[in-house]
Amino acid sequence: MSKDKKNEGKEILEELKELSEWQKRNQEYLKKKAEEEAALAEEKEKERQARMGAESEKSEDKQDQESEADHEDSESAKEDAKEKAEDSEEVKKEVSKEKSKSTESTEKENQDKKLAKKATKEKPAKAKIPGLHILRALTILFPSLLLLIVSAYLLSPYATMKDIRIEGTVQTTADDIRQASGIQDSDYTINLLLDKAKYEEQIKSNYWVESAQLVYQFPTKFTIKVKEYDIVAYYVSGESHYPILSSGQLETSSVSLVSLPETYLSVFFNDSEQIKTFVSELSQISPELKDAIQKVELAPSKVTPDLIRLTMYDTDEVLVPLSEMSKKLPYYSKIKPQLSEPSVIDMEAGIYSYTVADKLIMEAEEKAKQEAKEAEKKQKEEEKKRLEEKQKKLEEEKKKLEEESNRNQTNQRSSRR
Repeated sequence: MSKDKKNEGKEILEELKELSEWQKRNQEYLKKKAEEEAALAEEKEKERQARMGAESEKSEDKQDQESEADHEDSESAKEDAKEKAEDSEEVKKEVSKEKSKSTESTEKENQDKKLAKKATKEKPAKAKIPGLHILRALTILFPSLLLLIVSAYLLSPYATMKDIRIEGTVQTTADDIRQASGIQDSDYTINLLLDKAKYEEQIKSNYWVESAQLVYQFPTKFTIKVKEYDIVAYYVSGESHYPILSSGQLETSSVSLVSLPETYLSVFFNDSEQIKTFVSELSQISPELKDAIQKVELAPSKVTPDLIRLTMYDTDEVLVPLSEMSKKLPYYSKIKPQLSEPSVIDMEAGIYSYTVADKLIMEAEEKAKQEAKEAEKKQKEEEKKRLEEKQKKLEEEKKKLEEESNRNQTNQRSSRR
Protein backbone atom coordinates (compact mmCIF):
# COMPACT_ATOMS: atom_id res chain seq x y z
CA MET A 1 0.00 0.00 0.00
CA SER A 2 2.86 2.37 0.79
CA LYS A 3 4.43 1.46 -2.55
CA ASP A 4 1.26 2.43 -4.35
CA LYS A 5 1.28 5.71 -2.52
CA LYS A 6 4.91 6.25 -3.49
CA ASN A 7 4.12 5.48 -7.12
CA GLU A 8 1.24 7.85 -7.02
CA GLY A 9 3.55 10.47 -5.49
CA LYS A 10 6.01 9.94 -8.34
CA GLU A 11 3.29 10.35 -10.90
CA ILE A 12 2.18 13.49 -9.15
CA LEU A 13 5.77 14.78 -9.22
CA GLU A 14 6.01 14.11 -12.95
CA GLU A 15 2.74 15.95 -13.51
CA LEU A 16 3.98 18.81 -11.33
CA LYS A 17 6.91 19.32 -13.66
CA GLU A 18 4.52 20.27 -16.43
CA LEU A 19 2.51 22.67 -14.21
CA SER A 20 3.03 26.34 -13.52
CA GLU A 21 4.98 27.63 -10.52
CA TRP A 22 1.89 28.36 -8.43
CA GLN A 23 0.33 25.04 -9.38
CA LYS A 24 3.58 23.25 -8.50
CA ARG A 25 3.61 24.85 -5.09
CA ASN A 26 -0.01 23.83 -4.55
CA GLN A 27 0.69 20.27 -5.62
CA GLU A 28 3.75 20.05 -3.35
CA TYR A 29 1.62 21.22 -0.44
CA LEU A 30 -1.02 18.56 -1.15
CA LYS A 31 1.70 15.91 -1.56
CA LYS A 32 3.29 16.78 1.77
CA LYS A 33 -0.08 16.62 3.43
CA ALA A 34 -0.75 13.12 1.94
CA GLU A 35 2.73 11.89 2.99
CA GLU A 36 2.21 13.17 6.53
CA GLU A 37 -1.11 11.32 6.73
CA ALA A 38 0.49 8.13 5.33
CA ALA A 39 3.35 8.39 7.88
CA LEU A 40 0.85 8.85 10.68
CA ALA A 41 -1.03 5.72 9.57
CA GLU A 42 2.23 3.70 9.43
CA GLU A 43 3.15 4.84 12.95
CA LYS A 44 -0.25 3.74 14.22
CA GLU A 45 0.22 0.38 12.50
CA LYS A 46 3.64 -0.06 14.12
CA GLU A 47 2.26 0.85 17.55
CA ARG A 48 -0.53 -1.66 17.07
CA GLN A 49 1.93 -4.40 16.11
CA ALA A 50 4.11 -3.51 19.11
CA ARG A 51 1.11 -3.72 21.42
CA MET A 52 0.20 -7.03 19.90
CA GLY A 53 3.72 -8.41 20.50
CA ALA A 54 3.84 -7.08 24.05
CA GLU A 55 0.47 -8.47 25.00
CA SER A 56 0.92 -11.92 23.31
CA GLU A 57 2.05 -13.43 26.60
CA LYS A 58 -1.15 -12.41 28.38
CA SER A 59 -4.02 -14.61 28.94
CA GLU A 60 -6.16 -16.07 26.30
CA ASP A 61 -9.04 -13.97 27.56
CA LYS A 62 -7.02 -11.01 27.03
CA GLN A 63 -6.02 -12.42 23.64
CA ASP A 64 -9.66 -12.72 22.76
CA GLN A 65 -10.17 -9.20 23.90
CA GLU A 66 -7.04 -8.14 22.12
CA SER A 67 -8.07 -10.00 19.03
CA GLU A 68 -11.31 -8.15 19.14
CA ALA A 69 -9.38 -4.97 19.75
CA ASP A 70 -7.04 -5.91 16.96
CA HIS A 71 -9.96 -6.64 14.81
CA GLU A 72 -11.36 -3.26 15.67
CA ASP A 73 -7.94 -1.68 15.14
CA SER A 74 -7.61 -3.44 11.83
CA GLU A 75 -11.05 -2.29 10.93
CA SER A 76 -10.11 1.20 11.96
CA ALA A 77 -6.85 0.91 10.04
CA LYS A 78 -8.76 -0.26 7.04
CA GLU A 79 -11.12 2.62 7.45
CA ASP A 80 -8.12 4.98 7.78
CA ALA A 81 -6.53 3.46 4.70
CA LYS A 82 -9.81 3.77 2.90
CA GLU A 83 -10.07 7.40 3.96
CA LYS A 84 -6.49 8.01 2.85
CA ALA A 85 -7.24 6.33 -0.45
CA GLU A 86 -10.28 8.56 -0.85
CA ASP A 87 -8.12 11.53 0.08
CA SER A 88 -5.53 10.51 -2.50
CA GLU A 89 -8.31 10.16 -5.08
CA GLU A 90 -9.47 13.62 -4.23
CA VAL A 91 -5.88 14.84 -4.50
CA LYS A 92 -5.60 13.21 -7.90
CA LYS A 93 -8.84 14.81 -9.01
CA GLU A 94 -7.66 18.16 -7.76
CA VAL A 95 -4.29 17.62 -9.44
CA SER A 96 -6.02 16.65 -12.70
CA LYS A 97 -8.25 19.71 -12.45
CA GLU A 98 -5.26 21.90 -11.73
CA LYS A 99 -3.42 20.22 -14.55
CA SER A 100 -6.29 20.88 -16.97
CA LYS A 101 -6.46 24.45 -15.75
CA SER A 102 -2.72 24.83 -16.07
CA THR A 103 -2.89 23.24 -19.52
CA GLU A 104 -5.59 25.69 -20.57
CA SER A 105 -3.66 28.62 -19.11
CA THR A 106 -0.50 27.34 -20.79
CA GLU A 107 -2.32 27.10 -24.11
CA LYS A 108 -3.66 30.61 -23.64
CA GLU A 109 -0.19 31.85 -22.77
CA ASN A 110 1.22 30.09 -25.83
CA GLN A 111 -1.50 31.61 -28.01
CA ASP A 112 -0.82 35.04 -26.50
CA LYS A 113 2.88 34.59 -27.14
CA LYS A 114 2.22 33.52 -30.73
CA LEU A 115 -0.08 36.50 -31.28
CA ALA A 116 2.47 38.83 -29.70
CA LYS A 117 5.22 37.39 -31.90
CA LYS A 118 2.99 37.76 -34.97
CA ALA A 119 2.14 41.36 -34.07
CA THR A 120 5.82 42.04 -33.47
CA LYS A 121 6.68 40.63 -36.90
CA GLU A 122 3.86 42.49 -38.65
CA LYS A 123 4.26 45.82 -36.84
CA PRO A 124 7.66 46.24 -35.22
CA ALA A 125 7.58 48.64 -32.33
CA LYS A 126 9.04 52.04 -33.12
CA ALA A 127 10.70 54.22 -30.57
CA LYS A 128 8.83 57.47 -30.02
CA ILE A 129 10.81 60.63 -30.82
CA PRO A 130 10.22 63.56 -28.45
CA GLY A 131 8.40 66.56 -29.98
CA LEU A 132 11.24 68.93 -29.03
CA HIS A 133 13.72 66.96 -31.17
CA ILE A 134 11.27 67.00 -34.10
CA LEU A 135 10.88 70.77 -33.76
CA ARG A 136 14.64 71.29 -33.68
CA ALA A 137 15.05 69.11 -36.74
CA LEU A 138 12.37 71.08 -38.61
CA THR A 139 14.01 74.41 -37.77
CA ILE A 140 17.16 73.17 -39.47
CA LEU A 141 15.64 71.22 -42.36
CA PHE A 142 13.08 73.82 -43.46
CA PRO A 143 15.55 76.75 -43.92
CA SER A 144 18.01 74.41 -45.60
CA LEU A 145 15.36 73.18 -48.02
CA LEU A 146 14.20 76.74 -48.69
CA LEU A 147 17.78 77.86 -49.34
CA LEU A 148 18.27 74.97 -51.73
CA ILE A 149 15.11 75.86 -53.68
CA VAL A 150 16.05 79.57 -53.87
CA SER A 151 19.59 78.73 -55.00
CA ALA A 152 18.31 76.42 -57.72
CA TYR A 153 15.84 79.09 -58.86
CA LEU A 154 18.50 81.83 -58.99
CA LEU A 155 20.79 79.63 -61.06
CA SER A 156 18.02 78.81 -63.55
CA PRO A 157 17.08 81.02 -66.54
CA TYR A 158 13.65 81.59 -64.98
CA ALA A 159 15.25 83.92 -62.41
CA THR A 160 15.76 86.67 -65.04
CA MET A 161 12.72 85.98 -67.23
CA LYS A 162 10.47 89.09 -67.39
CA ASP A 163 7.50 90.12 -69.52
CA ILE A 164 7.26 93.92 -69.15
CA ARG A 165 4.29 95.87 -70.52
CA ILE A 166 3.74 99.63 -70.35
CA GLU A 167 0.37 101.38 -70.15
CA GLY A 168 -0.73 105.04 -70.12
CA THR A 169 1.84 106.59 -72.44
CA VAL A 170 0.62 109.42 -74.72
CA GLN A 171 3.45 111.90 -75.19
CA THR A 172 6.18 109.38 -74.34
CA THR A 173 6.98 105.95 -75.78
CA ALA A 174 7.40 102.55 -74.15
CA ASP A 175 11.12 102.68 -74.91
CA ASP A 176 11.42 106.03 -73.08
CA ILE A 177 9.76 104.58 -69.99
CA ARG A 178 11.81 101.36 -70.14
CA GLN A 179 15.02 103.38 -70.42
CA ALA A 180 14.03 105.67 -67.55
CA SER A 181 13.21 102.68 -65.33
CA GLY A 182 16.74 101.30 -65.58
CA ILE A 183 15.45 97.72 -65.80
CA GLN A 184 17.95 95.41 -67.51
CA ASP A 185 17.34 92.02 -69.08
CA SER A 186 19.90 90.52 -66.68
CA ASP A 187 18.09 91.81 -63.57
CA TYR A 188 16.56 89.15 -61.34
CA THR A 189 12.78 89.05 -61.21
CA ILE A 190 12.90 88.97 -57.42
CA ASN A 191 14.85 92.26 -57.44
CA LEU A 192 11.98 93.96 -59.28
CA LEU A 193 9.59 92.72 -56.61
CA LEU A 194 11.75 93.81 -53.69
CA ASP A 195 12.78 97.21 -55.18
CA LYS A 196 9.48 98.28 -56.75
CA ALA A 197 9.64 101.75 -55.15
CA LYS A 198 13.14 102.36 -56.52
CA TYR A 199 12.13 101.53 -60.10
CA GLU A 200 8.98 103.64 -59.82
CA GLU A 201 11.06 106.65 -58.73
CA GLN A 202 13.49 106.06 -61.60
CA ILE A 203 10.61 106.07 -64.09
CA LYS A 204 9.52 109.47 -62.71
CA SER A 205 12.92 110.86 -63.74
CA ASN A 206 11.29 111.32 -67.16
CA TYR A 207 9.82 114.85 -66.83
CA TRP A 208 6.65 113.78 -68.63
CA VAL A 209 5.79 111.20 -65.95
CA GLU A 210 3.72 112.39 -62.98
CA SER A 211 3.34 108.96 -61.35
CA ALA A 212 4.32 105.35 -62.08
CA GLN A 213 3.18 102.02 -60.64
CA LEU A 214 4.91 98.69 -61.13
CA VAL A 215 2.34 95.85 -60.94
CA TYR A 216 3.40 92.17 -60.74
CA GLN A 217 1.37 89.24 -62.07
CA PHE A 218 2.46 85.64 -61.53
CA PRO A 219 4.73 84.22 -62.78
CA THR A 220 6.86 86.72 -64.76
CA LYS A 221 4.53 89.47 -65.98
CA PHE A 222 5.14 93.12 -64.97
CA THR A 223 2.95 96.06 -65.97
CA ILE A 224 4.19 99.66 -65.66
CA LYS A 225 1.18 101.96 -65.33
CA VAL A 226 2.16 105.53 -66.18
CA LYS A 227 0.30 108.81 -65.65
CA GLU A 228 1.71 111.75 -67.63
CA TYR A 229 1.57 115.47 -66.82
CA ASP A 230 -1.06 117.46 -68.68
CA ILE A 231 -0.15 120.15 -71.23
CA VAL A 232 -1.55 123.43 -69.84
CA ALA A 233 -0.15 125.85 -72.45
CA TYR A 234 2.26 126.28 -75.36
CA TYR A 235 5.20 128.64 -75.50
CA VAL A 236 5.04 130.35 -78.89
CA SER A 237 8.19 131.49 -80.65
CA GLY A 238 7.47 132.43 -84.26
CA GLU A 239 5.88 129.39 -85.86
CA SER A 240 7.19 126.95 -83.22
CA HIS A 241 5.11 125.74 -80.29
CA TYR A 242 6.66 124.16 -77.19
CA PRO A 243 4.45 122.35 -74.65
CA ILE A 244 4.31 123.67 -71.08
CA LEU A 245 3.47 120.85 -68.62
CA SER A 246 1.39 121.06 -65.47
CA SER A 247 4.63 120.51 -63.53
CA GLY A 248 5.95 123.84 -64.83
CA GLN A 249 8.42 122.11 -67.15
CA LEU A 250 8.97 123.60 -70.62
CA GLU A 251 9.45 120.98 -73.33
CA THR A 252 12.59 121.58 -75.36
CA SER A 253 11.19 120.03 -78.54
CA SER A 254 8.51 121.80 -80.55
CA VAL A 255 5.39 120.04 -81.76
CA SER A 256 3.97 120.13 -85.25
CA LEU A 257 1.11 122.50 -86.02
CA VAL A 258 -1.03 119.52 -87.01
CA SER A 259 -0.78 118.01 -83.53
CA LEU A 260 -1.95 121.22 -81.79
CA PRO A 261 -5.43 121.09 -80.21
CA GLU A 262 -8.27 123.21 -81.56
CA THR A 263 -7.99 125.72 -78.72
CA TYR A 264 -4.97 126.24 -76.49
CA LEU A 265 -3.32 128.84 -74.30
CA SER A 266 -0.36 130.65 -75.88
CA VAL A 267 2.46 132.00 -73.73
CA PHE A 268 4.93 134.55 -75.12
CA PHE A 269 7.71 134.33 -72.54
CA ASN A 270 10.05 131.44 -71.74
CA ASP A 271 11.78 132.37 -68.51
CA SER A 272 11.73 129.14 -66.47
CA GLU A 273 10.94 130.79 -63.13
CA GLN A 274 8.16 132.94 -64.62
CA ILE A 275 6.67 129.89 -66.34
CA LYS A 276 6.67 127.87 -63.09
CA THR A 277 4.99 130.78 -61.27
CA PHE A 278 2.43 131.15 -64.06
CA VAL A 279 1.56 127.41 -64.03
CA SER A 280 1.27 127.42 -60.23
CA GLU A 281 -1.08 130.45 -60.29
CA LEU A 282 -3.05 129.00 -63.21
CA SER A 283 -3.70 125.74 -61.35
CA GLN A 284 -5.55 127.68 -58.60
CA ILE A 285 -8.20 129.31 -60.81
CA SER A 286 -11.41 127.70 -62.07
CA PRO A 287 -11.39 125.61 -65.26
CA GLU A 288 -14.01 127.94 -66.87
CA LEU A 289 -11.83 131.03 -66.35
CA LYS A 290 -8.76 129.12 -67.44
CA ASP A 291 -10.43 128.10 -70.72
CA ALA A 292 -11.36 131.77 -71.39
CA ILE A 293 -7.69 132.87 -71.68
CA GLN A 294 -6.29 132.94 -75.22
CA LYS A 295 -2.76 134.25 -74.72
CA VAL A 296 -0.42 135.63 -72.07
CA GLU A 297 2.45 138.09 -72.53
CA LEU A 298 4.66 140.22 -70.35
CA ALA A 299 3.68 143.89 -69.83
CA PRO A 300 6.05 145.18 -67.14
CA SER A 301 5.67 148.71 -65.78
CA LYS A 302 7.86 150.92 -63.60
CA VAL A 303 5.74 150.01 -60.58
CA THR A 304 5.07 146.33 -61.34
CA PRO A 305 7.92 144.48 -63.08
CA ASP A 306 5.96 141.15 -63.23
CA LEU A 307 2.83 142.66 -64.81
CA ILE A 308 1.31 140.45 -67.52
CA ARG A 309 -1.41 140.98 -70.11
CA LEU A 310 -4.06 138.29 -70.55
CA THR A 311 -5.99 138.37 -73.78
CA MET A 312 -9.33 136.62 -73.52
CA TYR A 313 -11.19 134.82 -76.30
CA ASP A 314 -13.89 137.55 -76.11
CA THR A 315 -11.15 140.19 -76.93
CA ASP A 316 -11.11 141.61 -73.39
CA GLU A 317 -7.71 142.24 -71.86
CA VAL A 318 -6.69 141.91 -68.25
CA LEU A 319 -3.61 143.50 -66.73
CA VAL A 320 -2.61 141.72 -63.55
CA PRO A 321 0.61 141.03 -61.62
CA LEU A 322 1.85 137.49 -62.26
CA SER A 323 2.36 136.83 -58.55
CA GLU A 324 -1.27 137.87 -57.79
CA MET A 325 -3.05 136.29 -60.77
CA SER A 326 -4.88 133.57 -58.78
CA LYS A 327 -6.04 136.19 -56.25
CA LYS A 328 -7.22 139.00 -58.58
CA LEU A 329 -8.24 137.29 -61.83
CA PRO A 330 -11.46 135.72 -60.39
CA TYR A 331 -12.88 139.27 -60.13
CA TYR A 332 -12.96 139.38 -63.92
CA SER A 333 -15.97 137.00 -63.84
CA LYS A 334 -17.89 139.58 -61.77
CA ILE A 335 -16.87 142.57 -63.90
CA LYS A 336 -17.51 140.93 -67.26
CA PRO A 337 -21.36 141.21 -67.17
CA GLN A 338 -21.02 145.00 -66.67
CA LEU A 339 -18.96 145.48 -69.85
CA SER A 340 -20.90 146.43 -72.98
CA GLU A 341 -17.93 146.39 -75.35
CA PRO A 342 -14.43 144.95 -75.46
CA SER A 343 -12.54 146.46 -72.54
CA VAL A 344 -9.34 146.47 -70.59
CA ILE A 345 -9.53 145.51 -66.91
CA ASP A 346 -6.56 146.94 -65.07
CA MET A 347 -5.73 145.10 -61.85
CA GLU A 348 -2.23 146.44 -61.36
CA ALA A 349 -2.94 148.68 -58.35
CA GLY A 350 -6.71 148.63 -57.93
CA ILE A 351 -9.38 147.25 -60.25
CA TYR A 352 -10.85 149.48 -62.93
CA SER A 353 -11.76 149.11 -66.57
CA TYR A 354 -11.82 151.11 -69.77
CA THR A 355 -12.81 150.33 -73.35
CA VAL A 356 -10.44 149.12 -75.99
CA ALA A 357 -11.06 152.42 -77.89
CA ASP A 358 -9.95 154.37 -74.88
CA LYS A 359 -6.99 152.11 -74.69
CA LEU A 360 -6.13 152.82 -78.33
CA ILE A 361 -6.38 156.56 -77.71
CA MET A 362 -4.25 156.24 -74.63
CA GLU A 363 -1.78 154.13 -76.52
CA ALA A 364 -1.71 156.72 -79.36
CA GLU A 365 -1.14 159.50 -76.89
CA GLU A 366 1.48 157.50 -75.16
CA LYS A 367 3.06 156.73 -78.50
CA ALA A 368 3.03 160.43 -79.47
CA LYS A 369 4.60 161.34 -76.18
CA GLN A 370 7.18 158.69 -76.67
CA GLU A 371 7.92 159.83 -80.20
CA ALA A 372 8.18 163.45 -79.03
CA LYS A 373 10.55 162.39 -76.31
CA GLU A 374 12.57 160.41 -78.79
CA ALA A 375 12.63 163.36 -81.26
CA GLU A 376 13.68 165.72 -78.52
CA LYS A 377 16.28 163.29 -77.41
CA LYS A 378 17.51 162.91 -80.96
CA GLN A 379 17.64 166.67 -81.45
CA LYS A 380 19.62 167.06 -78.28
CA GLU A 381 21.97 164.33 -79.35
CA GLU A 382 22.47 166.01 -82.79
CA GLU A 383 23.10 169.41 -81.20
CA LYS A 384 25.49 167.82 -78.77
CA LYS A 385 27.21 166.17 -81.68
CA ARG A 386 27.53 169.50 -83.55
CA LEU A 387 28.97 171.18 -80.48
CA GLU A 388 31.42 168.35 -80.06
CA GLU A 389 32.49 168.66 -83.73
CA LYS A 390 32.85 172.43 -83.41
CA GLN A 391 34.88 172.04 -80.25
CA LYS A 392 37.02 169.47 -81.99
CA LYS A 393 37.70 171.87 -84.91
CA LEU A 394 38.63 174.67 -82.53
CA GLU A 395 41.04 172.37 -80.74
CA GLU A 396 42.57 171.32 -84.05
CA GLU A 397 43.03 174.98 -85.15
CA LYS A 398 44.53 175.85 -81.79
CA LYS A 399 46.91 172.96 -82.14
CA LYS A 400 47.94 174.08 -85.63
CA LEU A 401 48.60 177.62 -84.39
CA GLU A 402 50.72 176.30 -81.58
CA GLU A 403 52.73 174.15 -83.98
CA GLU A 404 53.25 177.11 -86.39
CA SER A 405 54.37 179.34 -83.50
CA ASN A 406 56.81 176.70 -82.41
CA ARG A 407 58.29 176.44 -85.92
CA ASN A 408 58.73 180.27 -86.16
CA GLN A 409 60.55 180.38 -82.88
CA THR A 410 62.81 177.58 -84.01
CA ASN A 411 63.62 179.42 -87.28
CA GLN A 412 64.46 182.66 -85.43
CA ARG A 413 66.86 180.86 -83.14
CA SER A 414 68.61 179.19 -86.02
CA SER A 415 69.00 182.53 -87.95
CA ARG A 416 70.62 184.20 -84.93
CA ARG A 417 73.26 181.58 -84.81
